[in-house]
Amino acid sequence: MERDRDAAMAAIRSVYRITGRINAGVTLAETLQLIVDAVVDGVGFGVAVVNYLHPEGVYEAVALAGSEQARESLLGARYAAQELDAYLERAEEWGQLRYLPHDRFSEQIQSWVPDEVPGGDGVPEDERWHPLDALFAPLRAPDGHIVGILSVDLPADGRRPGAFQRELLEMLAGQAGIAIDNANLVEALQRERRHLAASEEAFRLAFDGAGSGMCMIGLDGADSARLTRVNPALCELLGRDGAELVRLRVGDLLHPDDLDRARLAFATALTSKGAPVRDYEMRCVRADGETIWVAATLSIVAGPPAFGILQVHDITGRKAAEADLVRRASRDALTGLANRDALAAPLAAAIRRAHAGQGDSALLFCDLDDFKVVNDTLGHDAGDAVLVAVAQRLTSLVRPGDTVARLGGDEFVVLTENVRDHARAALVERVERAVRAPIVHDGHVLCVRVSVGVAVIDDTVTDAGAALRIADKAMYQVKGHRRDQRVTGQMTGRVTAHGEHSAAPGGIPLLRLAEP
Repeated sequence: MERDRDAAMAAIRSVYRITGRINAGVTLAETLQLIVDAVVDGVGFGVAVVNYLHPEGVYEAVALAGSEQARESLLGARYAAQELDAYLERAEEWGQLRYLPHDRFSEQIQSWVPDEVPGGDGVPEDERWHPLDALFAPLRAPDGHIVGILSVDLPADGRRPGAFQRELLEMLAGQAGIAIDNANLVEALQRERRHLAASEEAFRLAFDGAGSGMCMIGLDGADSARLTRVNPALCELLGRDGAELVRLRVGDLLHPDDLDRARLAFATALTSKGAPVRDYEMRCVRADGETIWVAATLSIVAGPPAFGILQVHDITGRKAAEADLVRRASRDALTGLANRDALAAPLAAAIRRAHAGQGDSALLFCDLDDFKVVNDTLGHDAGDAVLVAVAQRLTSLVRPGDTVARLGGDEFVVLTENVRDHARAALVERVERAVRAPIVHDGHVLCVRVSVGVAVIDDTVTDAGAALRIADKAMYQVKGHRRDQRVTGQMTGRVTAHGEHSAAPGGIPLLRLAEP
């Protein structure tokens, strides 16, 4: 699980870097090539092609990365927009992506077919990427219109892309569409300057017609710089009219916690000798109080008088997607509980509180008895139903500040703060009672029990690993006593474990068997 979380975070950081590279393109051609290079470098595909949509309604394969054979076969190929759109109508919808399996392949569109798919050995046939499979990502401008189609092939592991890889590709495609639209805008501005000698009319058309929010600002500092001119896209983004915006300062529109970032961006732009400061991410506050994330690019235009041009686009959706990826990397996929990684922070905080004299906590290590019987007799669907039901029951027993986590298999932990001995015993009884209640699944009544080991987190517990070891050992003591008492016919006791330095020789945990 930790490796999966690290891989997810590494992939997200890679997309951050890739987005920065894409938006660094000066010309449209550079931007398109940066997009395909970024897909091959950071998203896990061996080949990527951008089919750019020309204004006359023709797609052209203008940028390709990953295969010289594919480059020779595809680069420069042109398709009427209606033909390619009709071809893609036969594809399966994977969110924003379009997947065309090999059994729907057609030669009506010029294509490149690899001889083999590397990495496919050992992959089950129903998961294996076929040489005739194809995956497409529409590239859209901020206003939603298509600016191109990104086609990818040869996933690195030889498998059909999973949900996480597809989400990364969707995120990158979203940024690529914005980058292409911006590059189109830049080239349109350059053409207008050449034809109209950079007249005010040309600037007004480009400025007011831009799909991204733009404004001109004074150079009085990030806090006090006033907006002197705004475009309609910025008014829509911020939910304010132009007359209101030109009465405000930049600092009036930013989230207070992001003012320092704005000051840094402003200072960097003033000393960059005309080079724009690109894609500073910060939060803005709309007129209705909603907070949105934007990526801002600031350019200083030499005077007299000198002024700044600020361009922003909304990245709230991307931020939410990234946060969701991080959240899923820290949650157990089956039960939705915190996983072992997510448990580390609250457990470390409980240890710090104990050492600061702010109260002891308790860690309940819960291991299901008879769970293997359910799996072996009724199958894993029944086992999963038991795990989900137990997770829900444990969650219902704790307070809002407590933590319930699944460590894996049939092992759960409950971390609860400031609980005295009698309350701990009562909580364990509630856990045992809740877990052994019948669970109905698919016409069967399932019954499992739980062995609970309790570790008291006081100032003798040094780290999270020690706390888990103590609770785990206490749990096995409970299981051992239960086995012994099934033989002797005596009642089952409860074990509470204290810290590894609690007056026990050799650092052995001091285990106290509670009264039955």
